[in-house]
Amino acid sequence: MSPLTLCALIFGVMLVLMAARTPIAIAMFFAGVTGYVLQAGWLPLAAFLNTQAFARFASFDLSVIPLFILMGNFATQGGLSKALFEFAAAVMARFRGGLAMAAVLACAAFGAICGSSVATAATITQVALPEMRRHGYSGRLSTGTLAAGGTLGILIPPSVPLVIYAILTEQNIAKLFAAAMVPGLIAMIGYMVAIGVYVRLVPGQAPEHDADLPRVTLRALGGVLPIAVIFLIVFGGIYGGLFSPTEGAAVGCAATFLAALARREITWAKFKQCFYATATASAMIFMIFLGADLMNSALALTQVPAQLAEVVKGWGMPPLAVVAAILLFYVVLGAVMDELSMILLTIPIFFPMVMGLDFGMPKESVAIWFGIMVLMTVGFGLLAPPVGLNVYVVNGMAKDVPIAESYRGVMPFLVSDTLRTLLLLFFPAISLWAVQFLT
Repeated sequence: MSPLTLCALIFGVMLVLMAARTPIAIAMFFAGVTGYVLQAGWLPLAAFLNTQAFARFASFDLSVIPLFILMGNFATQGGLSKALFEFAAAVMARFRGGLAMAAVLACAAFGAICGSSVATAATITQVALPEMRRHGYSGRLSTGTLAAGGTLGILIPPSVPLVIYAILTEQNIAKLFAAAMVPGLIAMIGYMVAIGVYVRLVPGQAPEHDADLPRVTLRALGGVLPIAVIFLIVFGGIYGGLFSPTEGAAVGCAATFLAALARREITWAKFKQCFYATATASAMIFMIFLGADLMNSALALTQVPAQLAEVVKGWGMPPLAVVAAILLFYVVLGAVMDELSMILLTIPIFFPMVMGLDFGMPKESVAIWFGIMVLMTVGFGLLAPPVGLNVYVVNGMAKDVPIAESYRGVMPFLVSDTLRTLLLLFFPAISLWAVQFLT
């Protein structure tokens, strides 16, 4: 069997299992087992499995993932999301489409202490969707805005996918977080502009005048101060050299827990739920790690990824064209896979290919910029049909809105995503601007 046929078989087994609703981690695991056994046999596979789990999970850097997830759960159960939306609504409600813009702002602020797209979308939807519907916003705009705003949970640091990318490519997590800051803010502003344009071009999606406007009060301002303080402590400490990203995540967990206690909204049951939810999410991520490791090892044995890198380099294509083709592949792959699975499966294949191209930049800058481009495209996959995980999550919480309406609602945001991705593709300096202050 030729190496190319083996690769096709490995991916085919994975896709068939996914189509049969097998969890993605198990699908990748069995696809990897199939490829490994066909090339090396059972004994080498057993020897590989004997050491791989410990080798992967012995990495201290991986502890940052459950810590950031726990930090987000404390914020969710502690009622911080409600305070964020109330303040954002008071600031933005005087604009046409202002409550939708407030939802985007709340998602961005919550994402700064969460790191998960789905968690951000679900949490802000709980507090924002009833208010938006009460004020006359259409189901299409409400669900589309909240699904798109949820992606800011991974576009604005801390970002779990970005942490995984850093671990896989052995890059500095703090520099990747710094590089994501400006693109994340561009994403937030782009979504707000998309809302402003959309409500003017499509009548009936938002009220033209709203007499019941919330006001900016000291109480509303006080509600967001804990989030601002937590953000400053975590990222100020990381970039000030006081602690590493992992230590910063632990400090952030403690600070978020104290903020939740101060609001008197976290009970013993909610406290336990924070750890249960963190354990469940972390176990899912780590299982995907194992499945992806085995599948990538099977693919590496075929030597096709290395050969592919040489072939692409020999074509003489402009480096930006190669990256653009990879990003388009991510958009297609996002129709059948979640963001973490895509990164774990493809980065070991695409990263060496990209690093072998000449972009006229230092290799570290290329690695950081490519990570941001992947992150932006992964966010696109969370919204685009036919899957769009964020759309499903938000629509499931809006029982009266057809799924087709939610997909129509995310279209303006997909246009914004496309324009932002093109901007960052052709102007890498935007992503790398903040990194220069850390070198």
